[in-house]
Amino acid sequence: MTKLCPECGEKIIGREDKKFCSDGCRNAFNNKINKDSTNFMRNVNNKLRKNYRILSEINTEGKSKTTKNKLINKGFDFDYFTNILQTKTGNTYHFLYDQGYLSLENDFYMLVKKDV
Repeated sequence: MTKLCPECGEKIIGREDKKFCSDGCRNAFNNKINKDSTNFMRNVNNKLRKNYRILSEINTEGKSKTTKNKLINKGFDFDYFTNILQTKTGNTYHFLYDQGYLSLENDFYMLVKKDV
């Protein structure tokens, strides 16, 4: 029984469990499956990644303080985060994966990193 490559339809030569004719076809097939399905989803993921990079760049020690202006000037968008943590003391942290921030007085923010 001849197996055909699911990406290009060429005959597969080699090991019995081989699924693709080449690395290029395997990569192309997986890229199609794993790509973001819509522009909206891709844009949200890009904003989340950008916000995460900004927090990681500023918060190198795991806990630091910064200003709202510094975050905004770097392109941080406060509308995009992955989850919210409400503490027992009533503080609300917004997180982008393991990087979080807490709004303080006078437009200051406490940046924290969760231990995972």
